[in-house]
Amino acid sequence: MKVLIFRVGETIKTSEIKMKSRTRYLIAILLVISLCLEASHGRGEYDDKDEEKKKGVSYDETSLIINGKRELLFSGSVHYPRSTPEMWPSIIDKAKAGGLNTIQTYVFWNVHEPEQGKYDFSGRFDLVKFIKLIHEKGLYVTLRLGPFIQAEWSHGGLPYWLREVPEVYFRTDNEPFKEHTERYVRKILGMMKEEKLFASQGGPIVLGQIENEYNAVQLAYKENGERYIKWAANLVESMKLGIPWVMCKQNDAPDNVINACNGRHCGDTFKGPNRHDKPSLWTENWTTQFRVFGDPPTHRTVEDIAFSVARYFSKNGSHVNYYMYHGGTNFGRTSAHFVTTRYYDDAPLDEYGFEKEPKYGHLRHVHRALRLCKKALFWGQLRVQKLGPDTEVRYHEQPGTKVCAAFLSNNNTRETNTIKFNGQDYVLPSRSISILPDCKTVVYNTAQIVAQHSWRNFVKSEKTTSEGLKFEMFHENIPSRLGGDSLIPGELYYLTKDKTDYAWYTTSIKIEEDDLPNKKGSKTILRVASLGHALIVYVNGEYAGNAHGSHEMKSFVFEKPVNLKTGDNHISILGVLTGLPDSGSYMEHRYAGPRAVSIIGLKSGTRDLTENNEWGHLAGLEGEKKEVYTEEGSKKVQWEKDGERKPLIWYKTYFETPEGENTVAIRMKGMGKGLIWVNGNGVGRYWMSFLSPLGEPTQTEYHIPRSFMKEKKKKNMLVILEEEPGVKLDAIDFVLVNRDTICSYVREDYPVSVKSWKREGPKIVSRSKDMKLKAVMKCPPEKQMVAVEFASFGDPTGTCGNFTMGKCSASKSKEVVEKTCLGKNRCSIVVARETFGDKGCPEIVKTLAVQVKCEKIQGKEDDKKKKKKEDKEEEEEDDEEQDDDDEEEEEDEEEEKEKENKDVTALNFYQDT
Repeated sequence: MKVLIFRVGETIKTSEIKMKSRTRYLIAILLVISLCLEASHGRGEYDDKDEEKKKGVSYDETSLIINGKRELLFSGSVHYPRSTPEMWPSIIDKAKAGGLNTIQTYVFWNVHEPEQGKYDFSGRFDLVKFIKLIHEKGLYVTLRLGPFIQAEWSHGGLPYWLREVPEVYFRTDNEPFKEHTERYVRKILGMMKEEKLFASQGGPIVLGQIENEYNAVQLAYKENGERYIKWAANLVESMKLGIPWVMCKQNDAPDNVINACNGRHCGDTFKGPNRHDKPSLWTENWTTQFRVFGDPPTHRTVEDIAFSVARYFSKNGSHVNYYMYHGGTNFGRTSAHFVTTRYYDDAPLDEYGFEKEPKYGHLRHVHRALRLCKKALFWGQLRVQKLGPDTEVRYHEQPGTKVCAAFLSNNNTRETNTIKFNGQDYVLPSRSISILPDCKTVVYNTAQIVAQHSWRNFVKSEKTTSEGLKFEMFHENIPSRLGGDSLIPGELYYLTKDKTDYAWYTTSIKIEEDDLPNKKGSKTILRVASLGHALIVYVNGEYAGNAHGSHEMKSFVFEKPVNLKTGDNHISILGVLTGLPDSGSYMEHRYAGPRAVSIIGLKSGTRDLTENNEWGHLAGLEGEKKEVYTEEGSKKVQWEKDGERKPLIWYKTYFETPEGENTVAIRMKGMGKGLIWVNGNGVGRYWMSFLSPLGEPTQTEYHIPRSFMKEKKKKNMLVILEEEPGVKLDAIDFVLVNRDTICSYVREDYPVSVKSWKREGPKIVSRSKDMKLKAVMKCPPEKQMVAVEFASFGDPTGTCGNFTMGKCSASKSKEVVEKTCLGKNRCSIVVARETFGDKGCPEIVKTLAVQVKCEKIQGKEDDKKKKKKEDKEEEEEDDEEQDDDDEEEEEDEEEEKEKENKDVTALNFYQDT
């Protein structure tokens, strides 16, 4: 409070003093109330006038404030180890073109420090290079540090050696764990600081995350869990890096970090920040479900994702992150137990980095629509009108201005609803939200897709065929008797130490002649109960069979008849892992491998071999230790001509790099289970014999990045470790991957594309005079439309790649599309009856469904010039749209500065009084 001070010797009448004092007092009070109201609604400005001091990130209940400026953050998870450095630029460019301004990534402790004190930041693990590239592309970064990340990544990102630290307990108030965690945290954050990558240093990192979904395990650790979370928060805060820190799914997050939501519908499931001065952040909006071997296909519709995003921002959300935006590939042995090599393929960018349409384009449009609402979302006051059991309006209106944005919601999953708002009727499709950036104009509806669709093709390579593959084979040695070092079978994680998936167990049993059953048809049975994940069994050097568990039920029992002989019988069991666990409490005490071994059917009764029987152990396979999957290592063993396909065989062949520039994959039909290498690079685990409930393998094609292969005309070495017998090598194919089948599916009652609108002050105006609904299709770069494979304006059904003609279709549908689109990289068709000269079926709302095939332009100069012209036109359109965004941001900045100046003037006046 300021105190009125009178200068000594000044003569002032009492009544005058009282009147002036009251006046000034009232003015001061009104100004204070005004300023407090501004702050209470989260609309106060970042009032630091020193631009240098504005560097860094702060926040309030409305949003993050980055370098003095509020931002709506549209973020996508892209994990650097799950793609190659050669792929990073394209993935980031596409993410930016998809309307993202932020990339989120975990930091993978176990790839950076596979052995204690030995670090690796090379190749796919070059974190600094990845972040700098994002910065060059003009995007922000959210760094999810761990130490635990889950991420369907082996051991949840924790290095294996941490399990063997004496007296360690993961993720709790445990001194050994905290000691190593702090060293790791300081190592990573120290690197970021040294490279000046934090926003406070002019870099792209605007947000950090410490720990991950800790509420899921916190109860198991009780008070130690609470202390650990506070310790972790204080650790990163103490480094004073100028960015906020977040904990996802942490309802009781400490005051100095932001609690955030993970899930599919955080607009309804998230209770909100645990303090009034924290913004609402969504760290994981799951774009699909990750898959494990044995799963059928999974899919989350883009309509559902768009609905969830619009709903969240209508309820004061300011940040959404798609998990994943690009999933990529779990190369080598990096996936967690039973998780497929392909990761989040149904994301907006698929495993190979192609735009998965319409998921990519429809989300791009929702980002555009929300940006048009930015001013109202930041400066407006939220009001809600409940109009019915399934309908409501949420609108943000700035008092005293025309700034207003509305979200009209129909939550009925079956019925269309019509609602009245601001004197107008609006028709809302089932389960949809319409976005009105000016509270009048519908620029986007979450259920009405005007973005193009696409279909992915796997085309057999003409150059690299299965007929041209000449395989050689190397038989893995089957140990019959290893030196006994234990009276019980060893624990499999401990034996393998995350350096291999395999470990041998051997034991022997002496059988007397009168122990064997003599009754005809009677057999002795070997029974092995295992805690997971799989095993292969040999008795006296002969293959007896295999068995495995699943992601949901890792434990299983192998129980098969075996041939025993009089005298010593040798049992060899190969324990097999499919990755380490990635979640849950007390991970350091999770176990795998054989737990109980017995012989059933002997005359003397069941013989238990689990205890008091000598067990020998050997981690890893001979081929692994000699690295036969590399050129140098392959020379250390004797390869034979392809012969009998027994289990546990290494197969080697050479192939030419497939033609063209399209992405390459190997199709593993006819194979069982194992690992793949190309030129020494681990492609990943394959498992064709584990069928889904649909009777098909979960994953058939396995990505081989072109950077794994050599230049054209040079031979590449392919090595396969196959665990199962009777495989068919001639069924293996190399395929080229494309999304050259593109489609459109647009109803005539859809709103025009959101790209048709821009904001001028508080108004939403058209960007062109031609405001007609159009079906727009665009081929991949340097390709043009060469065939119209389907076209119907009427009542077609189906999806891209599988359209079906309905009962009503305009006769000129294909003719119009061919005339408009053939020979072009990009075309647009007005979705209207006049376009097709159609007067039939007036009682129905018609749909235009189109499917075209794209191919690369073959060297014609005219075609190339035409393509360049089309590209230039497209770039100009994108530039115009970007200019609109930039103008809007400049307007926002000017308005913020004006408000700030007014606030500063008011404060100065108040202080003077």
